[in-house]
Amino acid sequence: MHKKHLYLIRLLVIITVCISVVIAGEWTKVTRVIDGDTIVIGSGKKVRLIGVDTPETVHPNKPVEYFGKQASTFTKKMLTGKRIRLEFDQNKADKYGRLLGYVFLEDGTFFNAELIKQGYAYAYTKYPFRQAYIVTSNFI
Repeated sequence: MHKKHLYLIRLLVIITVCISVVIAGEWTKVTRVIDGDTIVIGSGKKVRLIGVDTPETVHPNKPVEYFGKQASTFTKKMLTGKRIRLEFDQNKADKYGRLLGYVFLEDGTFFNAELIKQGYAYAYTKYPFRQAYIVTSNFI
C-alpha cells in the first residue's frame, strides 16, 4: 500500500509539472516578423500563429493581398523586439516545420485574438485548436 501511494504521488507531481509547463508557456523574444501571422523567435525558429490568418505579403506564388501590408505592419509594431509568452497546442509544428503557437504579450494580451479584434486577421478554424472559443467568440 505504501509503495502504491508513493507511485501515485510521483505521478501526480509529474502531471502537475507537465500541466504547468503547458499553461505557463515559454518566454522568448521576437526577433523578426515575416508577415501578419508568422514570426521568428530568439532561437531562430519560425512560429505560425494558431487560429488566425492574415492576408499574404510574402507568399512565393501569390501577389501581396489587400490589407496584407497593414496586417504585417501591425504585427511588427506589436511584436518586434518584444518578450512574449509562447504556448503550444497538441500539434507543436506544421508540415512546413514552423512552430504553431499562441502568443501572449507581457501585459497578458492574447495576440492571436487581438489580430482579429483589430481587423487584421480572420479566425482560421479549418483545424481544431484549444483556444478556438477565445479566438472566435467575440469576433464572428
